[in-house]
Amino acid sequence: MNVGGKKLRNTVLSFVQFQSEMMNVSANVTKATDFIKEASQQKADLVVFPELFTTGYNPEIIGDRYYDLAEDAKGPTVKALSDAAAKYNVNVVAPIAYRLNVPGVIYNSAIVIDRKGQFVGAYHKTHLWAQERLYFREGTELPVFKLDFGTLGVMICYDGGFPEVTRSLALQGAELILCPSAFPIQDKDLWDIYFRSRSLENACFVGGINRVGHEADRHMFGNNQLYNPRGQQLLYGKMDKEEMQVVEIDLDDVKNYRKQVPFLKDRRPDIYRY
Repeated sequence: MNVGGKKLRNTVLSFVQFQSEMMNVSANVTKATDFIKEASQQKADLVVFPELFTTGYNPEIIGDRYYDLAEDAKGPTVKALSDAAAKYNVNVVAPIAYRLNVPGVIYNSAIVIDRKGQFVGAYHKTHLWAQERLYFREGTELPVFKLDFGTLGVMICYDGGFPEVTRSLALQGAELILCPSAFPIQDKDLWDIYFRSRSLENACFVGGINRVGHEADRHMFGNNQLYNPRGQQLLYGKMDKEEMQVVEIDLDDVKNYRKQVPFLKDRRPDIYRY
C-alpha cells in the first residue's frame, strides 16, 4: 500500500486464544484449521496459536503421554496445518510437542509454516518451566524466520521473562517477536509486564498468545497482548474466552522508532560482563 508516496509494510496478525481438548490432537488440529480459514477470510498474513495447543499443557496430567503425542515435521499435525496454510494462503505458527531423530527426546516447540504450506523451521523452548524438565529437552538455539512479510522471532511462555532472548532475536533482525504461552492466572501480573518491556527494550513489535481453559488446577486465562516498538499497547484480549483477534501493523515502524529511541545502536556490549 502507498500512502502519500510512502510504501507501508502492512501486516495483518491473527492471534488465537485456543481452548484445547486434552490429549485429543486430531480434534484440536481440526479446530485450528477452522481458525486458519477464519484468519484467511480476514486477510491475515500470519495466524498464531498458543503453547502446546494440540496436546494440552499440564505435565501433571499428560506426563509420559507427551512421548506418544509428539510428532516430527513429517507427522500428521504438520501435514494438516501445512495443507491449511497453503489452501488459505496464510503463514502459521503452531506450538506442538516435537521430536527430532533421537527416540525418547522431545521438545516443547513452535513450528513455522509459510503460506505456501512449506515447513520453514522450528523453535525449541530454551527456558523450561518446572515439571516441563521431566519430559522435554531444552532448546539450544534462538533462530529467526524469514517470512514474506518480514522477519519473525519466536519464544515460548517462560522465555518471555528473559530479556536476553528477545535481545538476541532483535539483533538477528527480528521485527516481530511472538510468545505462544500457557500462562497461569496466578502470574497475570508478570504477563502484563513481559511483552510491554520486551517491546520497548528492543524497539520492535512483541506479543503474547495465551491458552484459555482449566487443566486440573492450572487456569489459563487468554488475554492475548501486542505492543508496538515504543511499548504502546495495540491489543488486549478478553479474559477466559476462546476467540481470535486480528490486528494490523506496519513493520516499518520498527525502523522509524529505532531512530527515536536507539537502544540497540547505543548498546555497550564491551562493558557488559555479567
